[in-house]
Amino acid sequence: MPLSVNKVEISDREINIESAFQEGSIEQRQTRAAVALAVREVLLQRARELHLDNAQSAEQDDDALIEELLAREVRIPERDESACRRYYEANPERFQSPSVAVVRHILLAAAPDDIETRDAARQRAEGLIAELRDAPGKFAVLARAHSACPSREQGGALGPISRGQTVAEFETVVLRLPVGLAQRALETRYGYHVVWIDERWEGEPLPYPAVSERIAQYLHEQAWRRAVSQYIRLLAESQEVEGIDLEAAQAP
Repeated sequence: MPLSVNKVEISDREINIESAFQEGSIEQRQTRAAVALAVREVLLQRARELHLDNAQSAEQDDDALIEELLAREVRIPERDESACRRYYEANPERFQSPSVAVVRHILLAAAPDDIETRDAARQRAEGLIAELRDAPGKFAVLARAHSACPSREQGGALGPISRGQTVAEFETVVLRLPVGLAQRALETRYGYHVVWIDERWEGEPLPYPAVSERIAQYLHEQAWRRAVSQYIRLLAESQEVEGIDLEAAQAP
């Protein structure tokens, strides 16, 4: 059945074009594209019903018309200070200064799909760790001799590392390691790393005044998304939509 909203048909070509902006399998992209276009048409028809397009300037497009419609018809509660404080108190882990580790490493490089080379890199890393247990002062020398990372020129020093500065699998481990030589090689997509933590500072809780605006903005955006979602569902129920079930498709 062709996709249409109140007898206004949405072509397969339009769906195919829109599907390029969606994610998932081909079938999922097609479904999500159909939902997006049907919702867009529902909103545009409502805007025209309210004659909002009469005031539209030549420079405005359909997106601007939809924004004007939502601004006019969707209402959310004003900022609630008590809700912000409750969110702050319920999510303390989200409001901390970043943990920092001062790191040195030796990278034994190996491609992710090269099992043989990765096994050899792991064994070399374990050998270097054993050598460093007996002679910790040799780290810089061994880094210059064995590391595949440009940091070898600085004796393997990466400097201070915090969340978001390196690949996730590396920082997740190093930000939890105690000061000193890591007793096991750290595996990442790049190979195996011999790691030494020189210093570390744990993140500290941020005071509420420092994050209150961020929390208020986050809660505002969440409330806005919920309100828009509810508005679209209620609006779609009164429209004649054929070719897709917006409720079953969980339209945004």
